[in-house]
Amino acid sequence: MIKMINITKVFPNGVMALKDVSIRIRKGEFVFIVGPSGAGKSTIIKLISREILPTKGYLIVGGKDINLLKRKEIPYYRRKIGVVFQDFRLLPNKTVYENVSFAMEVVGASSKQINKQVPEVLDMVGLRHKAASVPSELSGGEQQRVSLARAIVNNPEMVIADEPTGNLDPETSMDIFSLLNEINRRGTTIIVVTHADSIVNQMKKRVISLDKGRVVGDQEKGVYNL
Repeated sequence: MIKMINITKVFPNGVMALKDVSIRIRKGEFVFIVGPSGAGKSTIIKLISREILPTKGYLIVGGKDINLLKRKEIPYYRRKIGVVFQDFRLLPNKTVYENVSFAMEVVGASSKQINKQVPEVLDMVGLRHKAASVPSELSGGEQQRVSLARAIVNNPEMVIADEPTGNLDPETSMDIFSLLNEINRRGTTIIVVTHADSIVNQMKKRVISLDKGRVVGDQEKGVYNL
């Protein structure tokens, strides 16, 4: 599904974030990307999301070089991707239901589709009973569940989670990863950037390790080994 071929990224300030990185991620995989600060993890996420372009190399997603996308094509490409952030990024004045439905509204979904899909994903993340609550009335774990619901409501081909449990306690973090695992079992490709070493070790998924912009490890059923 994703092929990064000899990717190098040098930012305008001269910092080399990635150097000659080649990674392949198969459709339906669950992959952890780990490494110390400055290793290049966030750069990979931004490249896949088409927020930035590589300095050199090719990035093929679904058989297409996304570096060649025209500006008008980028929003349509991003509809294939659900994103989960460490800081939730929920709309504070909208209810749980409205936060999730908004993700469908911006892509032009019909009211019928929204009325069917939103309750289903809220059921999946265990928050249907909180549909009328606003984010300030939720715990951190509940807010991240809303973020997950929003990420998957449009049935994306992949979900990218950037430190999704960085602000959560260990038990709540495991709940979030269990949800990500369930989403993966339904066929969605999951890519997670995380420092949660205990969870990485427990889940036994593929682990890609980065250091100083290079891939230094790639293990099936790997562990956090840095």
